[in-house]
Amino acid sequence: MPEVDNLKKYGSEFQIKCIAALVIDKSFLERIFDLLNVDFFESDANKWIVEQIHDYFIQYKDVPTLNVFKVKIDAVDNDVLKKSVVEQLRSIFTIHVKDTDLPFVKEQFLEFCRNQKMKNAILASVDYIKLGDYDSIKNVVDEAMKAGMERNLGHDYFFDIDKRMSEMARDCVKTNWDVVDVLLDGGLGKGELGFIVAPAGSGKSWLLARLGAEAMRQGKNVMHFTMELNENYVGLRYDSCFTGIDFQDIRNHVDTVKKKIETISGKLFIKYFPIKTIASHTLKMHLERVQMLTGIKIDLIVVDYADLLRPMNADKNANSYSEAGSVYEELRAVAGELQVPVWSASQAHRGAHEEDVIQAQNVADSYRKIMTGDVVLSLSRKMEDKAASTARMHVIKNRFGADGMTFPTMFNSSNGDIRLFEPTSKEGVEMQQKMDDGGNAVKDIMRDSWNKIKKNKDLADFDSD
Repeated sequence: MPEVDNLKKYGSEFQIKCIAALVIDKSFLERIFDLLNVDFFESDANKWIVEQIHDYFIQYKDVPTLNVFKVKIDAVDNDVLKKSVVEQLRSIFTIHVKDTDLPFVKEQFLEFCRNQKMKNAILASVDYIKLGDYDSIKNVVDEAMKAGMERNLGHDYFFDIDKRMSEMARDCVKTNWDVVDVLLDGGLGKGELGFIVAPAGSGKSWLLARLGAEAMRQGKNVMHFTMELNENYVGLRYDSCFTGIDFQDIRNHVDTVKKKIETISGKLFIKYFPIKTIASHTLKMHLERVQMLTGIKIDLIVVDYADLLRPMNADKNANSYSEAGSVYEELRAVAGELQVPVWSASQAHRGAHEEDVIQAQNVADSYRKIMTGDVVLSLSRKMEDKAASTARMHVIKNRFGADGMTFPTMFNSSNGDIRLFEPTSKEGVEMQQKMDDGGNAVKDIMRDSWNKIKKNKDLADFDSD
């Protein structure tokens, strides 16, 4: 048999990190399993651990836990080996599983194993050459080429019928707006991109905070990226969403906020980046870092908002139409790679301010945004809507069901209380009536403002006399 190289040139710490990658990533173990050889590792302790991983996977098709190793260690007779194994496992499970460079380690480890497999195949071919057995040479080399390849071949239409008929065929995060979740077949699923089109100042940030808060109520962990508001400010908006207390008054109710968020099972991480300084892949890297350092799996990404990202490969000759489309395509790719749903928002052009219902043609910069999104909603809040705390939510695009519907909406921009109603429901009819009366509400506000100004002017004239 040809001599097998080991991982000595990478160092002992690299070898420990390779083992850490095996015990925390089942998909990586599945991929590298056929290439794995205990002789790649130098120390007896590392060899023993890898051998246990190998044997356990053969029997249970999963990675062993720390408790499994504790049971296996009891059967070790060599006290020196036992002590060394315990120290290595303690290091692996308490330190190295959180290392931020594990993706790089996995890539290098896989490449090393594949090279060893190919080298051995070439050496084994020498004897076949002497015999003139060229078919065997091809078989050996082909087998080496296939080793370490991705094992997920996709959806087998005939074999996976029960899987796709299951309600969990799309693992979704609900919006908790029933009328929307029904249309989306449960909510926004893993790897999908949804965004809201609205004019400036319409409440896009409030809407995104509400979506994040509703996900947290379901026990989902949220990563909220903000490019406009600072992190503390966004956190205060979540406080208002959870408590119903007006944003301007939230700081006066610290105890109420603390008591309320103790009942929220989902986690929230908020990260600010300056406008146009980062691309979608930076969001991906930051999220992976959060997951690695905290051990918390992120279930939903909120980006406030995608128009403020820059394209990954900016071309100095590219126009704004091309760049805007690229940003959304890259964000959709990140959602797919991470297998996490992403909610974001997009600017509507200036003329959309006066539209009762904002349509696809009202989106600013690039229609490629609409083409890329899986779910596209629009939010319309005219001046009279803001006065009456009303709005109209319209479904522009929906890959998972019907679209084209408009829902009367209650929109309280003081505390993020946003509710959507069926147009024919009692609440929907009442909300529609309130929107119809919105013009009178604006007139009343303008009349009160004018009377106040006139009163102040009369007082000023009186004082001057």
